[in-house]
Amino acid sequence: MARYLQSAGLLAVLVLGMVMPGWLELFTVYEITIYLIMAVLALSLAFVWGKGGIMCLGQAAFFGLGAYAWAVAATNFGPGLAALAISIAVPALFAAVLGYFMFYGRINDIYIGVITLAVTLILFNLINSTSGPQYRIGTALLGGFNGMTGVPTLAWPNGMPLDPGDIFRLTVIVLVAGVVAISLYLKTTPGKVTIAVRENEYRAELLGYNVAQSKLITFTLGGALAGLGGCLFANWGAFVSPTIFSLVQSAQIIIWVIVGGRGTLIGPILGCIALQWATTKLGTQQVVQVNLVLGVVLAFFVLVVPQGIVPMFTKALATLFGRKADSAAAEATTTETRP
Repeated sequence: MARYLQSAGLLAVLVLGMVMPGWLELFTVYEITIYLIMAVLALSLAFVWGKGGIMCLGQAAFFGLGAYAWAVAATNFGPGLAALAISIAVPALFAAVLGYFMFYGRINDIYIGVITLAVTLILFNLINSTSGPQYRIGTALLGGFNGMTGVPTLAWPNGMPLDPGDIFRLTVIVLVAGVVAISLYLKTTPGKVTIAVRENEYRAELLGYNVAQSKLITFTLGGALAGLGGCLFANWGAFVSPTIFSLVQSAQIIIWVIVGGRGTLIGPILGCIALQWATTKLGTQQVVQVNLVLGVVLAFFVLVVPQGIVPMFTKALATLFGRKADSAAAEATTTETRP
């Protein structure tokens, strides 16, 4: 039943996503688009951490690499499919190389989190130090702390750039396709091994599965999806800066996944959108500090609702309907046994 409800929900989101830009004001389209782009990033960590059990504190590294790869490739080769492929391949390759040394080196999960966070901060400081004119890749100036401005937007085959409504629709398609692709992957043999490794790594290894290889595949796919989200981000704002690698960005992704529900795919998406909306609204006032609120939210969910919002409501609904079914069955039994 839950599977059919999820399929119907995804179809409804896809249909609404195709028509909503025509109904909304331009500012609202921009605002919702960035929510959805960050939801793609949250989905990538939901897969890596929630389904694969890999504690990655540096998912922002792949997101930022995807954004910068698009900016550089689009500036040098034009905003076409080649630049799009590069923006996905670069973070995926980086994740594969980093993951190879971590997983085949049998590094503990806690240290994996530390390493991925450290890599993100290294990239932040590295890109932040490229402000001179000598720091360029081809014709693309990296810009240092000022970032790269005027990034070309993805264009149709006829050379016409995508407008904000088109980017909105593309983001919806990527988000829905990401959920569907991950769900289908988890039903395959490698996907089932991913779940098995998350549940009990040592048991999976004793059963003959290649744990390091499974983790590497999960980590690489998650990096590719995060990189695609970064590409969409660069297209959304036509701008990218080192802050995309910041510690704040990395922390927010973790909060989104924890609040929504780490073991689900839909939960982190909903948690991401809800917290971004709340952060935006809180940013319009000067009474409460936004980061303080996020810290309180994180502490509350870790201590009180560790499973997240979606699993909590799912369990509550299952309990409610289960009780109704038991009551109906008991009433039917009573009716049948009456003389």
